[in-house]
Amino acid sequence: MNLRGVAVSPGVGQGPSYVLSVSVPEPPEGATYVGEAEDEKARAMAALTQIAGELEARGNQAGGEAEEILKAQALMAEDPGLVVKVRSLIDRGLAAPRAVFEAFTKYRDVLAGSGGYLGERAADLHDIRDRVIAVLYGQSMPAMPAPSEEPYVLVAKDLAPADTALLSRGQVAAFVTEEGGPTSHTAILARAMGVPAVVACPGATAIPSGVEVMVDGTTGEVRVRPEPDAAAEVRAAETRRTALSFAKGPGRTADGQRMLLLANVGSPADLEAAVAAEAEGVGLYRTEFLYLDRTAPPSQEEQRRAYRQALRAFPGGRVVVRTLDGGADKPLAFLPAPAEPNPALGLRGLRLYRAHPEVMAAQLDALAAVAEDGLQVLAPMVTTAQDAAWFVRACRERGLRSAGVMIEVPAAALRARDLLAQADFASIGTNDMSQYAFAADRQLGVMSPLHDPWQPALLDLVAMTAEAGVRSGKPIGVCGEAAADPALACVLTGLGLCSLSMAPAALPAVRAGLAAHTVEQCRTAAEAARAQPTAADARAAARAHLPGLATLGL
Repeated sequence: MNLRGVAVSPGVGQGPSYVLSVSVPEPPEGATYVGEAEDEKARAMAALTQIAGELEARGNQAGGEAEEILKAQALMAEDPGLVVKVRSLIDRGLAAPRAVFEAFTKYRDVLAGSGGYLGERAADLHDIRDRVIAVLYGQSMPAMPAPSEEPYVLVAKDLAPADTALLSRGQVAAFVTEEGGPTSHTAILARAMGVPAVVACPGATAIPSGVEVMVDGTTGEVRVRPEPDAAAEVRAAETRRTALSFAKGPGRTADGQRMLLLANVGSPADLEAAVAAEAEGVGLYRTEFLYLDRTAPPSQEEQRRAYRQALRAFPGGRVVVRTLDGGADKPLAFLPAPAEPNPALGLRGLRLYRAHPEVMAAQLDALAAVAEDGLQVLAPMVTTAQDAAWFVRACRERGLRSAGVMIEVPAAALRARDLLAQADFASIGTNDMSQYAFAADRQLGVMSPLHDPWQPALLDLVAMTAEAGVRSGKPIGVCGEAAADPALACVLTGLGLCSLSMAPAALPAVRAGLAAHTVEQCRTAAEAARAQPTAADARAAARAHLPGLATLGL
């Protein structure tokens, strides 16, 4: 039995399946309570507070990407608007479990219809809702199996960060889910852990528990009861992974051209993995972790402490700090935003800063206070040259010497020369660039084919931006998921990029892939990929000119 889904975290993993099924019952429609309304409301509030506390505690224990995600979920569990709705429904006579169910379901439906980042948060609400209802019913949520000598393949309809945050590569051979997309939390956490993963895989939960399953996180293939020789593939994959872990030193091609290999970092907890992977610095330091789990902005000292940690982890290296990428698509409790029909196209990133310049001023002041030679500041969601000029001027006023812009909107790529006339450097965010270029919600599994980073149209936008960088003499890098694919890393090198930033776990393979090819091979592969009509054709054409990848087993 073979299944196929969307590959989101490379590698091959095999082990017995563990199918995680959640069976929290829907409270009966119209269910009422006996006693006083205030007592029932107190019961509901206590359950919400308990779950918020558990999520935050798990986040603190997990660290890294998981900490940021779980703390944001804890904030969602006690969202003031949701709490008001629960209390209102109880006042109308509904029992606490049913009131929680209806309040969360209403919010989930609103978010699901919004698309973008908020659309993905709909699945989070579903999990938080079930956890609160389970507390009210005195029911336990399904638990992960106890660690054993043989790692298992975790299978589920979808995986909540609360379930997976404390897992490790030693416990889990691979993840498989029926739902989710390339930027779902399952995908993000799997890549951070270095665990192979396949999402949007129809029929996954029909896999019997305990049977042997092999998951290919590069091709999207899931084999149930694989043939005996499949074990050899897994051993070969593990051997390759071990061998690649010895790929050391600065990034460079076979003929010596340098390519800065940097790490994407979601919080200070990720810095250790970046250093261990021998990243040459931080290409994308996401600062949302400072803002998302609170009702007031972070203090200057808290910000300065977080920025210093990154600079101290890479003394003399490059550290690119992206300013707050918040707004309507990442709600901030201390900056309530008006309702928007499509938050992904609304007040976010630099647009939020322009609406609330005091927030930007505080963040730039904190960065200026710790600035060192390697510090570079990057603004998200920059669309026009006027945006770029406004941000760069604000940085210059504080003595910040290197100010850059994210190229993630097609308009910015089309006029990259104008933006670079204002900024010192640029970084291409291929995830959002795909979303906007193809009018395809990046959170929807059915849209995954349009989010394939090998799409020739996306490569054209990257090439256009890279050419503007070469002509202006300004460095251009890539910090989206495209940089983590060794073959695509070679293509990006051939297009003229100067740096690649990715999850630390991807660095060894990319470093080895680049070292196996000359610049001319990379350029030829890039030209061949852009000449193709489809993403699959582009990938195949590029790999035909990159023979070292097959030799390395990449």
